[in-house]
Amino acid sequence: MKRQNVRTLALIMCTFTYLLVGAAVFDALESEEETAERRRLEAKRLELKSKYNLSAESYRELEWVVLKLKPHKAGVQWKFAGSFYFAITVITTIGYGHAAPSTDGGKVFCMVYALLGIPLTLVMFQSLGERINTFVKYLLHRVKKCLGMRRAEVSMANMVTIGFFSCISTLCIGAAAFSYYEHWSFFHAYYYCFITLTTIGFGDYVALQKDEALQNKPQYVAFSFVYILMGLTVIGAFLNLVVLRFMTMNAEDEKRDAEHRALLTRNGQASSVHTADTASSTPARGQGGRSSAGSGGLSCLLPPPHLLREPPAPAAADATTQRATTAGRRWGEASPRQRRGSSAPCREAAPQDTGGN
Repeated sequence: MKRQNVRTLALIMCTFTYLLVGAAVFDALESEEETAERRRLEAKRLELKSKYNLSAESYRELEWVVLKLKPHKAGVQWKFAGSFYFAITVITTIGYGHAAPSTDGGKVFCMVYALLGIPLTLVMFQSLGERINTFVKYLLHRVKKCLGMRRAEVSMANMVTIGFFSCISTLCIGAAAFSYYEHWSFFHAYYYCFITLTTIGFGDYVALQKDEALQNKPQYVAFSFVYILMGLTVIGAFLNLVVLRFMTMNAEDEKRDAEHRALLTRNGQASSVHTADTASSTPARGQGGRSSAGSGGLSCLLPPPHLLREPPAPAAADATTQRATTAGRRWGEASPRQRRGSSAPCREAAPQDTGGN
């Protein structure tokens, strides 16, 4: 199994495990509080109905009116400032839910606007994040060189560390500002900044919704818009580092797999050529020749079959050749005196043989 497939499967399992753990923790933390809050609200509802002698129908109408009035507490939502705020929440996918189009034309335009604006915004933040990371990497490299450090290269760990602390600083600055303008606690303001800049956007805390701030506090409105856009850029730059690291790992694995496949292909071609050369140089003899030629890659590890066969026995020599060979061997082994003694009969026998012929 490829390394990328194993990593993807591990990510899927980790994600679902993370979801299960999160569900269990939220259940343990929020379930009892939700039940208690519901009991308190039900008791308050019965108290109000009894105090003002409201019927069930009248109470439902009053409840509907209160819910409809909630978005209008901040004043007019659909003037230019409020519309710009809403447009930011659409294309950045924050979606607080503090305001929503009520006309059919507004709903259609919202869908088309989001369909075009969300990809554009994602590409913009990705490009800005990449430029910020490049600039920070250049500055850090220059600082290391000025300090005379031997290793002036900027590692991925350096960039991730700087990005992490940049995110923390951005969240703290926003928390301090919104706690001042909205009169929230620092923790709740920090929570609002985190939910906003991660584009979760629950809507339980929404800025610019008190004292008609959209019309009466232009400086605060401008700060909120700039902070949201710049904060999303910083968070996007940090997330870009993490995603870039994962993409780099995948690219490295794909390159390694491609090199491995190319190496296997070259080795397979070389083995095939060697096997073909061995088979062509060996004459096939019956079934043995066919099995030797078809043995595949193992045949290149064995010596040629003609070297494995025993050499044929020498043909039998005729009687005259055998006698001459035996006589020559005896003549070589005889002493000089024996050689002189045996030469005379041979000379005497020669005329007899000639005369007989």
